[in-house]
Amino acid sequence: MATNSALLAIIGDEDTVTGFLLAGVGNVDLRRKTNYLIVDDKTSVKTIEEAFKEFTAREDIAIILISQYVANMIRFVVDQFNKPLPAILEIPSKDHPYDPSQDSILARVKHMFSSDPSGPSSRY
Repeated sequence: MATNSALLAIIGDEDTVTGFLLAGVGNVDLRRKTNYLIVDDKTSVKTIEEAFKEFTAREDIAIILISQYVANMIRFVVDQFNKPLPAILEIPSKDHPYDPSQDSILARVKHMFSSDPSGPSSRY
């Protein structure tokens, strides 16, 4: 019986990515492709955008964790992504706290539940 495993990808600052790598999230495949991108002040928006598009196109990635301030740099690309997998989760980083008002994925989820009067949000 074959087991299918899926990876977590991460795009964020060095401290955030390093923390996840130490937790065992890192992967390098046979083609030397990684499942993470460390973003610093020298990383171009184009590089971030290309990594995001590459991670969303890979079939072995189930979840992409992206620091919210990095997601804001490529917000137009993040907002265009509308497939269920991989799931995109915006996370805080050490120097940039999480702001739910900037999370477009969270806004979509809230909109889905608020547009259905019989949905879970009507119970709260």
